[in-house]
This record gives sequence, structure tokens and C-alpha cells, in this order.
Amino acid sequence: MIVVKFGGHAMADENGAFAHAIAAAQATGESVVVVHGGGPQIDAALRVKGIESSFIGGFRYTTPEIFNVVEQVLANEVGPKVAAALIKSGIKAQSISGRTLPTLVSRKKETLVDGRVADLGQVGDVVRVDITKLFELTTQGIVPVVAPVSSDENGVSGLNVNADLAAAAIAGALDASALIVMTDVTGIYRNWPDTSSLIEAISASELNTIKASFAQGMAPKVQAALDAISGGAKAVRIIDGTDPHSFADALQSKGGTLVFA
Repeated sequence: MIVVKFGGHAMADENGAFAHAIAAAQATGESVVVVHGGGPQIDAALRVKGIESSFIGGFRYTTPEIFNVVEQVLANEVGPKVAAALIKSGIKAQSISGRTLPTLVSRKKETLVDGRVADLGQVGDVVRVDITKLFELTTQGIVPVVAPVSSDENGVSGLNVNADLAAAAIAGALDASALIVMTDVTGIYRNWPDTSSLIEAISASELNTIKASFAQGMAPKVQAALDAISGGAKAVRIIDGTDPHSFADALQSKGGTLVFA
């Protein structure tokens, strides 16, 4: 089982390289689950509505109004578009919301990756993953395309979950052989933006000791890698999803940053 986090910045894939790589993975007998982001698409939808958005420690502060836009964009626009692109390439796929069943159950997130307490609004930390729907689809050879929104523990309201962390929770629950995080940078850098500081491989224990040094959007990716490993995933590879060949390389255990147990 491979879980792929497909980022909003990595979705310009006109030549279908992503779909071809997924087909190659399936041909080896691997099942694949895709968890997608959609930050740029959410930003655009919020601008159209004249809603200002801010980030705290790499997480989007989410008011009820913003959550409604997030859910609409992710579950009803981005997810179906990703699934349709896979289907067009001959891969069976189905988009689902993390609130279906629900697959993702969260509680309100109250701390940042560096441990600071923060009010993030309707942002969730995943506390439980129901793999029923995912298993049902993958056993039929269908790639689930999961929107990272969740139910709260009472099943009353929805919570916005960072896509990296949602993918990590799902990878852990499925005991995935790998979580591949497709983003808009080559991997994890010790001293961003110094491109010579790319970390090619690092143990989860070492990464945990330096995680507080990462800022903004990289912080949730680092936490996602740690969560996935602690949850049961065997390895995490963070790659540049804007490179059409990077996913195929990752399937060959090459490129980006490898985080291992």
C-alpha cells in the first residue's frame, strides 16, 4: 500500500506523468491511496468571495465561513478533478471526502508543530481513521482520492485538516509501505532557502530533534513524516511534485528526502 499526498502546487500535470506512475505502481501489485491538497485553489476561491485568509505556523486559520469554502473546493472541485484526470488515463479512481462515513475524525488543533499553543479556528488534528471505505475501494482496484476535511468527534461540525497530516494519519492506519509527499520543493532543507542544505535521508528520531527549527509550510510536512512513521508507515519520501518525473523516481526509492524509522 502506498499513500500519496498530491499537493495543490503539484497539480499542473498536463502530460499525465503522475497517472502513468500510479499505473506503474498498480502494475507491481501495489494499492494506491491519494490524499490531495488544494491551497492555491482555496486561495483563489477566497479572493473571489473577498475573504481574507491568514496562516499561523503553516496552518490556515479557519473560520466557519472559510471552512465552507475549503470543503466546497476540496471535496466538490479539486478531488473530482484529480479523480477525473486519473480516469482519463485509464486508472479507476473515486473522489471521497474525509467526512464520508466519516473516514477522518478529528479534534480541534490547539498547538503548532513547535509546541506553541495557538487558536486556529476550525482546524483539526486527526484522532481516528476509519479505513472501511478506503479498503473497499482499493480491493476493487480503485484509487481513493481523499479530500482532507473531517468530522469532529461528536459528528456535529467539520474541521479543516492539513493535507500532509491527513495523509500521514491515513498512511499510518493502512500500515503503508511508503507515504510519498508531493510538494513544490525538492525535499526538506536544514536551512531554507539554502538549496545546498537538502536532507537526502534522515531518521525519524533525528528529524524529531530538529523539527522546531522548521517554519511555515515545511513544518506540517516535517510533522506529517514523523506522524506517519510513528503511526505505522515504513517510510516517508518528500519530493518535488512539480517535476513530472519525481513521482516515478520516488517509486524507485530515489530523489527528495527520505525519512525512515
